[in-house]
Amino acid sequence: MTGKHVSPTPAHPKEGLDPAARFLVPCADDGPHTRGRLLRHVRNIIVFFTLLFAALPAFAFNPDEVLSDPALEARARALTVQLRCMVCQNQSIDDSNAELARDLRVLVRERLTQGDSDEAVINYVVSRYGEFVLLKPRFSARTIALWGAPVALIAIGATAIFIFARRRAVISDGQKLTLDEEARIRDLLGKG
Repeated sequence: MTGKHVSPTPAHPKEGLDPAARFLVPCADDGPHTRGRLLRHVRNIIVFFTLLFAALPAFAFNPDEVLSDPALEARARALTVQLRCMVCQNQSIDDSNAELARDLRVLVRERLTQGDSDEAVINYVVSRYGEFVLLKPRFSARTIALWGAPVALIAIGATAIFIFARRRAVISDGQKLTLDEEARIRDLLGKG
């Protein structure tokens, strides 16, 4: 005997393993059902993490843009969520990776550190880029016309259809022929 310790061989390769490890260790007596179950679990895990990461918002701001004052940073984040990326157009500048969005995030933070109010920062950005930069446009005569025009056109169209239908009903009823007119038509038809 050489002094080496020989451990007893387990009767089954999965003995002594915790349940999770048993599932991952292949065994000769595992059938195709066990492997299929493993593949389904792996697929489900991949789908879960894919959906998890897809559901997370894409925070595009860089750590070097973050202000040291937490109150100012919170105000900056609240403002950048309201501003549209002029490149992406359906994202806020807070979510966009575009260079212009980065410049606007930096501009917002600079204006806040200079002491501007939230309204002053928004007004400054709107003065440079127009109302389109706001994800939620302000309530004004222009926005009333923009949102009210389709409603007005639908109302005008419905009124026109109603009036046209009423006139057709009146015309289709029409006036009845007199007895002389009916006799004359019968004579004309009889001669033809």
